[in-house]
Amino acid sequence: MPNLEFVGLVNSLQATAEAALGDLNAATSSAARDGLLEGGRARQTAERSLKLLTMLAEKTRGNLDFTEAELLTEAIGSLRARLEN
Repeated sequence: MPNLEFVGLVNSLQATAEAALGDLNAATSSAARDGLLEGGRARQTAERSLKLLTMLAEKTRGNLDFTEAELLTEAIGSLRARLEN
């Protein structure tokens, strides 16, 4: 069974990156309020979230259940694809 705090952390980091990349969701208004969507900061915010998710994957390798590992892998893959464009 996945750890709900872990799932929340991954979802939060992914939502922050997606908000910085222009997705409209609840995180967008918070990110905009915090000044994370201005100019070049938006891409930096998304890249920082991707780096954190990648570090999390490296540090937790072998310690996650299937659902947690899949969630993390999909979040990283999705953000990498968006940042390559």
